[in-house]
Amino acid sequence: MELRLQTKGKNKPTGNSSSDECAYGEQLDTRIIDSESELEALVSGSNSSSHFPSTCGYGSSGDQSEERLRRKLRFFFMNPIEKWQSKRRFPYKFIVQVFKIILVTVQLCLFAHNRYNHVNYSWDNRIAFSHLFLKGWDATREVNAYPPAVGNLALYKIDDFYSTLDYAVVGYANLSNAIGPYSYAEEDNTMTPPVLCLHQYKEGIIYGFNESYIFNSEIVTHCLNFTLGHNITRTTFSSKGFLEANNFQINFSALVQATLDFSVKTVNFKAAGPITPPDCYEFDIQILFDNGDHDGQMLLSLDTESIRLDCQGDVKYVVDNRLDYILRSTLNSLVILICSISLILCSRAIYRAQQLKHQFVGDQWNICSVLLGTGNLLVWFGVLRYLGFFKTYNVSNINNA
Repeated sequence: MELRLQTKGKNKPTGNSSSDECAYGEQLDTRIIDSESELEALVSGSNSSSHFPSTCGYGSSGDQSEERLRRKLRFFFMNPIEKWQSKRRFPYKFIVQVFKIILVTVQLCLFAHNRYNHVNYSWDNRIAFSHLFLKGWDATREVNAYPPAVGNLALYKIDDFYSTLDYAVVGYANLSNAIGPYSYAEEDNTMTPPVLCLHQYKEGIIYGFNESYIFNSEIVTHCLNFTLGHNITRTTFSSKGFLEANNFQINFSALVQATLDFSVKTVNFKAAGPITPPDCYEFDIQILFDNGDHDGQMLLSLDTESIRLDCQGDVKYVVDNRLDYILRSTLNSLVILICSISLILCSRAIYRAQQLKHQFVGDQWNICSVLLGTGNLLVWFGVLRYLGFFKTYNVSNINNA
């Protein structure tokens, strides 16, 4: 193999003068990094004493080791472009890092896009459910403003509590009237009975006229299913009558909160694209009647929890629904592979750096340890006289003086 060494325009001396040979060796040393064989020796840690005559400034083995270590350090801290210019080695570690950045960024963008669509879709459905199942809900409550344009949605009368229950149950029973493509949670689309749960103190009776009460702070929970038929109306259904018929009593003085729970399913066509199928969701809806403050105001709110389901297939959707899944799985696998390779290369670089560190500071470490230990011993010895351990210490110092 032909070696290309830059000698700053000077030719190798033809004489036998040792000074000329040494000068020529110094010229080679200034650009020895351009030699492929020498770089290979630097990286592998092989002995390079044969490259220079022992009569020059590198005559001792210590000088040669120091110079070789200096070249290793210089090569270690080169960037990939400098290493490519010096050794013509393909910067595969740099390429791995570039690919890792690209793949991780693409993965993050896809995740953020899906999460954004999911959150927006869930929020829009929550607004729709509020209009369908919450009595007294209006569009002004959909805008988050400070200060709020309207006050809290709350109930103040017992009749309002029962009428709000009627509104929610009847709206759920007539789900087919909604514009949204909502269905019941059962596989045959039969209505799952909504569940009313009461959380109230075990005993809570107030006699305000004589400032007395009966109270037990233990909270008990009772639940009841509203077993109803389809297409009921508010004129044909009364939650108050239904509860009384099932001997389900509500003590509003002891009531902490009440919840009405039911579920619906739907399909999101908006998420469908050239390679992505529609998304299927189940929404667990809970209407909360919060009377925890017992201040005459029962706060009313609706909350939903969206669960993404595996769609059972399509009827006329011609695009292969598994293509999107395969592409995402491939991307995730590539990210795992590239990150694993990057971890191995980083561990390898750290290991080599530690080896280089030990070679560089080995001798200095031993000397520093001895000096540090001796200095620490002398410092503590000088402090002992303040602790009174040696009563004759100061006397000895005076006599010596």
